[in-house]
Amino acid sequence: MDHLAAIRAAGAAPVDIRALFAGEPDRLARLSASACGLALDLSRLALPLPLLDQLLAACTAADLPGWRARLLGGEVVNPSEGRAATHTAERGVGNAADVAVAQAAAADVARIATQLRAEGVSDVILIGIGGSALGPALLNDVLGRDGDGPTIHVVSNIDGEALHRALAACQPATTRLVVVSKTFTTAETMTNAETALARLAGRRSDCIAITARPDRAAAWGAVHVLPFAESVGGRYSLWSAVGLPLAIRCGPDALSQLRAGAAAMDAHFRDTPLDRNLPVLAALADVWAAHGEGQQTRGLFAYDERLRLLPSYLQQLEMESNGKNVGRDGSPLAGPTAAITWGGTGTDAQHAVFQLIHQGTCVGPVEFVAVLEPAHDLPATHHRQLLANCFAQGAALLKGRSFEAALALSGGDEALAQAKTFSGNRPSSTLLLDRLDPATLGALIAFYEHRTFTAAVLLGINPFDQWGVELGKELANALLAGEDLGFDPSTARLVARAGL
Repeated sequence: MDHLAAIRAAGAAPVDIRALFAGEPDRLARLSASACGLALDLSRLALPLPLLDQLLAACTAADLPGWRARLLGGEVVNPSEGRAATHTAERGVGNAADVAVAQAAAADVARIATQLRAEGVSDVILIGIGGSALGPALLNDVLGRDGDGPTIHVVSNIDGEALHRALAACQPATTRLVVVSKTFTTAETMTNAETALARLAGRRSDCIAITARPDRAAAWGAVHVLPFAESVGGRYSLWSAVGLPLAIRCGPDALSQLRAGAAAMDAHFRDTPLDRNLPVLAALADVWAAHGEGQQTRGLFAYDERLRLLPSYLQQLEMESNGKNVGRDGSPLAGPTAAITWGGTGTDAQHAVFQLIHQGTCVGPVEFVAVLEPAHDLPATHHRQLLANCFAQGAALLKGRSFEAALALSGGDEALAQAKTFSGNRPSSTLLLDRLDPATLGALIAFYEHRTFTAAVLLGINPFDQWGVELGKELANALLAGEDLGFDPSTARLVARAGL
């Protein structure tokens, strides 16, 4: 694509971020924006304003406004599967037919959640994998502490230890199973469901099934089936019936508020000029880091314990969506796509991986996420220290420490001074949330969804399929069936050693 080639060509010269602040008086204003309880600051990234203008022009060249309209209007945006991506309809944004179906399903979710909360159920084990588990786990981890409903346990791993721990924490008589699978054939999910039923001495008819294939759930024996649309991808599914655990734990209103916050971000993404649009600006920075600077890693650090699962959630959202090597037309891509998303939690990560971030040889943008208003009632010093550490890390990455300053701190020991020298000029951004309630969390997740979509449009790829997940599944099934597909010697020896 011509616009990407131009971006790569523009990235030949190194950028001194510190000099950009001195030479661009409006830098902070143009690279900061706020909406829906979120405030984004991209000014400490190595993105000169003339290149921001070039990237904004690339949005027009790539027809971002058209693709955005098609996404939010319920038109086909997933060409390899020939369908729309209707996750926004689950929060009321889409064509009228999709929204009506979603609203009817939402009423069923609220009804079942209310029923379970009133029945004396103590625990709910949700069994799923991928988006069927990551989304509910994130919602429960962020918001579940304040809920008064049944305790939620999310099991995704086929490793029996995961299910064992959940079962050990529950009383069979007061525990219900929720089985989530888009196809209702997912091997890991169905195996875990069968084992859980046996250990709880439960009946299939008592399970709640959440699926895009209600016929298969009914054939399995589920009586309580909550469907969601085939056009809602797994990693975008928490807005649908997949969000049931939040409604069970915190009440249906919490799920409604989550959806409302996401809908507010949908409106911002749809209506706000591109140069003030939070998801668009963030996506442009992502594309610039990859194509302009050749950086294919992005660290994300949540300075709030409630957001500890956010990096894991975004790994699937971003890398499964945009980790492609061909365009939406099937042609090979000339440059990088999704960065490797990784990260951790606040000050814990500072004492684990920040050595590499500050002085290591692998340089890439770092994103800090923090919440201004704490939810706990502990002394204020906790939150003050937390935010001070968050803000100081970004400042240190930019500022660095000269050899001369390090030498003065090292008593003239040059070897020690070299070890204490920081190059600085390392890129970072900050995303501040006013508070962390259901509405703001909904806006946050929708922000990342639209950011991922915008990057996909600029890269010319389809973010709504995931064919790269399939081959490993096929080979695993072959191994379990005892089929010899001509595996390499290493795999053959591993299979023999494990007795598969």
